[in-house]
Amino acid sequence: MNLRDVFERQHKRIYRIAMLMLNNEADAEDAVQNVFIKYYEKGIEFTDGEHENAWFITVTRNYCTDVLRSYWKKQVDFGDIPDTPVEDGEEEGELLSHIRKLPDKYRDVIYLYYYEEYSVREISKMLDRKESTIQTQLSTAREKLKKILEKEGNVYA
Repeated sequence: MNLRDVFERQHKRIYRIAMLMLNNEADAEDAVQNVFIKYYEKGIEFTDGEHENAWFITVTRNYCTDVLRSYWKKQVDFGDIPDTPVEDGEEEGELLSHIRKLPDKYRDVIYLYYYEEYSVREISKMLDRKESTIQTQLSTAREKLKKILEKEGNVYA
């Protein structure tokens, strides 16, 4: 287990998922740190790259869900968080900021499908939903995202 190598492969993924779910840079950075602490403490050995990716995605989603359920998050209104690009580039950061506006069930499937390049079948297993549900949610997410982009006069639409 080379922690530095795993960190280099996974930190951007964890950060993007956390930003999508938490809408807050500081919380996303905390998520990266806490997910890696969990990884280090568990001493997990992965069978392959897919196993590694799936573990980090699942743990990150679970961590973010716990944060969103916490009493503190429910009591504090952070207002509008400014959109900030991720390290991969301005354009990707803008698109992610629009994806964050989608409801959770659509945001998760569109992110996993397009950014993490999981198949509908893999997403179905990961989220414990039927494949037909994932396909419907992907279709609806595309339509909702298109409306958001058109409303804002964005060139992606």
